[in-house]
This record gives sequence, C-alpha cells and structure tokens, in this order.
Amino acid sequence: MRQLFALVVLCSLTYFPTNLLAQDELSGRVKTTNPSREISDGKVKVIVTNGEPPYQYFWPQAGTPITSDSTKGVAEGTAGAVTVVDARGDTLVLDYLVPTISLSESIDAMFKPIVDVMGMALFYDPFSALGIYDPVIYDANKQPLLNPNGTKQTKGIPLVVVWLVFGGIFFTLRMKFLNFTAVKHAIDLVRGKFDSPDDDGEVTHFQALTTALSATVGLGNIAGVAVAVSLGGAGATFWMILAGLLGMTLKFAECTLGVKYREIDADGQVYGGPMHYLSTALAKRGTSWGVLGKALAVMFAIMCIGGSFGGGNMFQSNQAFAQVSQDLTFLQGYGAWFGVGMAALVGLVIIGGIKSIAKVTDKIVPFMVSVYVIFALIIIFMNFGNVGPAFAAIIDGAFSPDAMKGGIIGVLIVGFQRAAFSNEAGVGSASIAHSAAKTNEPVSEGIVALLEPFIDTVVVCTMTALVIIFTGYHENAPADMNGTQITSAAFSQYFSWFRYVLSLAIVLFAFSTMISWSYYGLKAWAFLFGHSKAADYTYKGLFLVFTVIGAATGLGAVLDFSDMMILGMAFPNVIGLLILSNEIAKDTKSYFARLKSGEIKQYK
Repeated sequence: MRQLFALVVLCSLTYFPTNLLAQDELSGRVKTTNPSREISDGKVKVIVTNGEPPYQYFWPQAGTPITSDSTKGVAEGTAGAVTVVDARGDTLVLDYLVPTISLSESIDAMFKPIVDVMGMALFYDPFSALGIYDPVIYDANKQPLLNPNGTKQTKGIPLVVVWLVFGGIFFTLRMKFLNFTAVKHAIDLVRGKFDSPDDDGEVTHFQALTTALSATVGLGNIAGVAVAVSLGGAGATFWMILAGLLGMTLKFAECTLGVKYREIDADGQVYGGPMHYLSTALAKRGTSWGVLGKALAVMFAIMCIGGSFGGGNMFQSNQAFAQVSQDLTFLQGYGAWFGVGMAALVGLVIIGGIKSIAKVTDKIVPFMVSVYVIFALIIIFMNFGNVGPAFAAIIDGAFSPDAMKGGIIGVLIVGFQRAAFSNEAGVGSASIAHSAAKTNEPVSEGIVALLEPFIDTVVVCTMTALVIIFTGYHENAPADMNGTQITSAAFSQYFSWFRYVLSLAIVLFAFSTMISWSYYGLKAWAFLFGHSKAADYTYKGLFLVFTVIGAATGLGAVLDFSDMMILGMAFPNVIGLLILSNEIAKDTKSYFARLKSGEIKQYK
C-alpha cells in the first residue's frame, strides 16, 4: 500500500510542475489591421498570452522600439515575422501578413519581391563582403549604434555607386582632366560661337543642355541634398562636389558617343542614345561584340522605359501634388484631378517632340534655376561672415567626421550616393537628349554636356547645402522631417513665404523632368518597337496615364522598382563606355587638334 502511495506522489510531482510549466510557456498571437486603401499603412499588434514579463519585441521595421508590442507602416500583402523574448529568455516567432484591400496595395505587394531582388544586386556591398571594411557604425566609445528595433546601424557602399564613381575616375584620368581644361570651350559652345547653320540636328547646344538639365535639376537638389547633409553632416557636401566633378567626364563620354552613333530619318528626326552606340559601335568589332552590344542595348532600353514611367513621371506628379496640396489644402483628396491637369499640360508639350520640349525647357530651366540660386545667394551673402566657417565645417566633416555619422567612409558614401542619384552621370539618359543637338562634331556636344554635373551638383547642390548648414538643420533637423521639408524650413528662416516659392519650383522641376523623361522613354520605346506613329502614340498615351496614376495613388514598391531601373541603366551604359574609351579618346584628340589649327571654324 505504501509503495502504491509513493508511486502516486511521484507521478503527481512529475505531472503537475510539467503541466504548470506548459501552461506558463511563452505563447501569443498577432492581430493585423488594414486601416485604409493606402499602401504601407498596415498595423500589427502582438498579444502575449503566457510567458514571464517584461517582453521584448524584435520587429523587422528598424524604427519600432523593442519595447513596443505593435508596429505600423507595414506593407500590405507582404509576409513578415516578429520575435518575442520574455524575461526568462524564451523565444517565440510569430508570422504575420496584413491583407490587401485595394488594387494599389496588391500591385505594391506584387512588386515588393522584385524590388528586394534588384536591391540585393544594385545595393550589394562588395567591400564589406570582402572584409575590406566594417559597415557597422560605432559611437565614441567604439560601441555599435543600434536601431530602435535592436539591429546594428550600418552604412554600406552600394555597388551601383562604386560603379559610377569608378567610371568617373577612369574617364577623368583617361580624358586628361577634361572636366577642368574644357570648361571655357564648353561655355563658348553653349553661347553658339561654333554653331554652323548647315549642321544636322534638331536643337541648339543650349537647348540640348537645358533639356538634359531639366531631367536632373529638381527634387534631387532640393530634397536629396537635405537628406545627405542631415545623414552625413556638413562633410557630405565635399564628397558631393567631388562626385559632381568626376561625373563631368563620364557625361562627356556618353554624350559624345550619343551624337556620333545617332540615326536621322528622312523627316529629320533624330534617334540616339546608349541603345544606338551600344548596338552599332560594338557591332563594328565583330559578331561576338555585336551580340553583346545588342544585349546591352535592349537591357538599357527596357530599363529606360521603366524609369521614364516611374521616377521620371509618376514620382514627379506624386511629389508635385504632395507639395501643392500641403500649401493649398482644398486640393487634398483631388490627386486624380491634379494628375489629369498635369497630364494635359505634359501632353501639349510632348506631342510636338524634342523641338517642342526644348522650347519649353530652354525657358523653364534657366528661370527656375535662376530663382532658386538667387534666393540661395541672398541668404549666403546675408551670412557672408559664416561662409568661411561653413566651408571649414565641410572640410573638417569630410575628413574627420563624427563617429555618429559613420566615420569618413559613411560620410563619403552619403555624399557620393546623393550626387550620383542627382546628376545621373553614367546613367546614359542625357545622351538621348544631346544626340539631337545641331552639330556634326560629336566631341563638341560631349564638351557641352560636361557642364551638367557642374551646374546640377557643384553649383545648385552646394548652395542648398550652405543654406542648410547656416541654419543648423544639418545637425538639428527633426526626425519626422523629409528632405523637402528640411530645405523649406531652412529657407523659411530668412523668407517666411519661401515655402510658396519652393512649391512653385517643385511643380516646375517636376513638369520639366516629366517632359524630358518622356522623350528619353520614347526613344527607348522606338528602339524596341520601331518608329511608327502607332508606336509613338502608344508610348505617349501610356506615359500620360501614368502621370494621373502617380498623382492619385501611393507609389511604394512600384517607385522603388522604377528608381532601380534608372540606376540599373548605368551598368550596360558604363560597360559600353569602357569598351569604347579608346575610340572616345582618339576622337577627342582629333577634335582639339582641328580646333587649334582653325579647321573647326568659329562663327560668332
């Protein structure tokens, strides 16, 4: 009997603690909410039912604290997971997915995995992968800085930025610092001193320059610079300037080839750009090179079309509406109608082709750049005594930056990345506009084109950065401010009404960018589908539809996809430029020899 009783007691002792432990085992569930039809506004909340508090929540969203049991801004239709850890160290992984309830959310979810794959390629960090440097950001005590969600803060060197900077350095050396020695001649060309009335083409050197500039001078100068100096400090400005100077020769190379290998049809319409020099110039080297050239050309054309619909169109109409509706609140909720208005204005211009586009850009670009630069100069002169200290801060920040900014590597990356995204040197898009210039000397148009990164990055971006530095927003900008808001706040410290000027500038920048990118996309479309009227009107119709969509909806992964296509254009383009670099150098040497001998005549 006693043995039986002992057995019962023993079973009880083993059963009840185990049962109690099972009841206390960490468990829980997630509750998802989709509050609207807008993209990326999903909410997820963890409900813990067991375990020992306090709990920590490790979300994939870097900005969500580990103490928070909920997160927001979640992309709908995309799977995610949160890890919960209790006081005992027990771990629970909960999967979640916010359901889609609108077409825009479904489209965003469809593009998200594509964007992730493209991002892995374009933003792959080769130096970190090879162990050349540590991408982790450390504080003054050599401790890793952490995001609110507990992950380490890092600053990588994206492959696409490395590629563009390498191309800039290579051509700067290969062309013997043409970015410095040819500036005076470039200005003479823009002024028309060497314009021959008998030259082939559709637009003047000046019009080609303003058309290409209209596609680059814009939100990158207003918002991009503010992002750069707020993330990388004043020192990021130095690396932006250097990247702009290096980009000048890269722009020279692509625009020289654009004119050299352009096609002119019976009606005088010009078809040029990387699609043509990649396929034609490489084909001259043999069958194998021709196959490579054709593949690179098709790859470039596809990405150019995608970029023209997104970053060159939808993003522009979206940001223009966002800025205008912020100041004119009665427009809020009427994005589609704003898009229809923008599409009508864009349509009136692009129907007339490059000549019509150039007639608009050669007025809008000088006007908007002048207005923006004049206000920046006024502020700079008002702070004339601080110009020296500001440049000292730029130099000091470039070479001995705060560890909180990621060290020299971190600041360099921010500066180079913003400049590369702003002036598009190496992307190849500007070559399409410059190929329409009235000239029979390809090198001359390349020389004109090297002014673009100088104006876009060295002049306009530097002025924006100085204004932001004067006002202290490079160090004290509120965390919830975006790039445009930082720039607006900096200028508004001196002119309270400047936000209205900035709104007008953003709309004009957006409009001019859209009409220029419509031309780029059209020429890429024509390369793939032919020069027929049907192909022409099909592309233009699609472009105008995307203008309305951009203003009416959120963009999310669709825009990320488009931006990556624009950056991706740099890979086939720069590969071709490197292969053809000897040909470019030979043509450049011949041009300057003929210029010196007087064979190339000056007409004014």
